[in-house]
This record gives sequence, C-alpha cells and structure tokens, in this order.
Amino acid sequence: MISNSLAESGVAKGERQESVRKYQSPDLRTSIWQIANSILPYFVTWYLMYRSLSFSYLLTLLLAFPAAGLLMRIFIILHDCGHGSFFRSGRANHFIGTLCGILTLTPYSQWTREHALHHASSGDLGRRGVGDVSTLTVREYSALSGWERFKYRFYRHPVVMLLIGPQYLFIVSYRFVSRHSGRRERNNVYLTNIAAFVVAATLCSTIGVKTFLLIWIPISVIAGGTAVWLFYIQHQYETAYWQRAPVWDYVEAAVNGSSYYKLPRVLQWFSGNIGLHHVHHLSPKIPNYKLERCHNEVQMFDNVTVIAFWESFRSLSLKLWDEDKRRLVGFKNPGDTVGSAP
Repeated sequence: MISNSLAESGVAKGERQESVRKYQSPDLRTSIWQIANSILPYFVTWYLMYRSLSFSYLLTLLLAFPAAGLLMRIFIILHDCGHGSFFRSGRANHFIGTLCGILTLTPYSQWTREHALHHASSGDLGRRGVGDVSTLTVREYSALSGWERFKYRFYRHPVVMLLIGPQYLFIVSYRFVSRHSGRRERNNVYLTNIAAFVVAATLCSTIGVKTFLLIWIPISVIAGGTAVWLFYIQHQYETAYWQRAPVWDYVEAAVNGSSYYKLPRVLQWFSGNIGLHHVHHLSPKIPNYKLERCHNEVQMFDNVTVIAFWESFRSLSLKLWDEDKRRLVGFKNPGDTVGSAP
C-alpha cells in the first residue's frame, strides 16, 4: 500500500482539476461499443446458463461468474450515465441509465441523486450517512451502549456486508421511494419496479420459476457482493481520508480518500475500471474507459494509495476511524481504547 499527501506535492487545487479536464469528453463510439460488449454478452450468458441446466448445475454456477461480471459492467454504465459522463446527451444518459437500472434493479434517477451526495461529502465526518458505508469514530463507538455496539458490529461483519446486505439493498431497499425524492425520481422508481417485475414474470412463465431462480440467484449474490466490496475497499483502508469541516477538502478527500484498487486485467475489465477510484472521485465527468489513461498520464496520481488484490482483504478487519491517529483501526487494535469492548 502506497500513499502520499497532495498537500505535500505543491500542486495547486485548481491545477489538479484542470489537469484532468481533457479526459472528460465521452466518445460516442466507445460508449456504444461498451453497451454492446456488456449487455448483449450478458443476455447470451443467461441463455447459456439456461442451457447448461440440462448438463450440470455446477456448470451453471461457473457461468454465473462471468454473468455477474457483465452485470457489474452494466451497473458501471448506469453509474457513468448518472454522472453525465457516458454520453453528451442528457436524454441518452437518462434512457440508457434507466435501462441499465432495470437490469440491475437500481432506480436510476433516485440512485443518481444519492450517489451525487456521496461524492459531495465523501470523507467528511460531519456529513456521513448518504451513499456510504457507515463508519464510526473510536470515540463514538466507545460512547455506545452494549446493544448499539452489537448492532454496529453486526452491520460491519463481512457476511452481512457482502452477502446479506447487498441482497437487501438491491432487492428490497431500492424498491421504495426515498422521502427526499422528487416527482421524476419517484416515477423512475415505479417504472424500474414495474419493468423488472414484467421481465421476471415473463421469464418465470417461459422457463419456470425454479429455473429462473436457479439462474438469477447466483448471479445476484455474486454481482451484489462484488459491487459492495468494490465500493467498500475504495474508501475503507487504513490510510483513508476523514476530516471535519472546515479542514475537510474535496480534492484531498477525492484523491487521498479513494484508493487505486489494482486488479488483474480481466477483473478490471469486468469492473469497468472503477478500481481507479481516485481519478473518478476527483473528476466524475471522466468516462470509465478513460480513467486508466488519465491515471497513467497525470503526474499527481504517481503516489496515490495503491491496494493490491490479495492485500485488499486485510481491510475487512478495519472498522473504526481513529481521529487521533488518522487511520482506520479494528475493534481489537493494540493500544486502542475500544480493544476490549463487547
């Protein structure tokens, strides 16, 4: 893991953001090609999983991994549309984003608003709770009752975080309108729910409920867990950035509070380059297919936090932000006052 403070680099904030501006323009052909090499293969893999049931369910489960990876790419397209970085046209972004939202069970308009709030407040201790992984400080955790500590530990447990939580989020939580949603967002939630129900009902009536579930469940579990894991590791690592206003700074939070998750090339492709999260948070207008080029060509990214694939799993033990040490720590970290907490 490698890290470096932008404040020490001597690069002015305006210059940092200006240096990435030329990467912000979407390329129509590349965007269309990404739709073609993500959505069409996803449908083909679904069909292959259906056919594989006649031979071996083990083969079906193996095919669920590339299917889940393709579903991740579809979600990244939705994500880019939400930032207005996939097409120049707002209508095109909304149409394709909504289509991808139906396939991923994600209400595009509502999710886009909440995700924008995450970008605006990432790393700000005073604005936690919207679109992020709930993170308490050491002092906050120490002040909790035993029951409240249990609930926080339960929430942060890997099984809950990566297995139960994603299914609740995508299947249950996203079906409801937020109290902050406007009319357009509410209508988009209803449209997504109705369209997803029609697709599922059509498939169930065509191939049978059992067959549908045997295919859909493993894809949902793998894709949902992977999506949450990617989001988790990109902000939850030992030297992450958390500050309170007025010290909190957007650029510092974007680059020092978002990791470069260095994945094997095939996993980077399936995850739509989202591992280059430091570039994305500094400039959400950069399409996913230009993130790596921007990282390689812009000098200020030379010393960002790099997390290797196998190394990343160590971050699962980090649960609390220590404001004194300015790092994430575990529940039983030597020297921490919460080490013996229940």
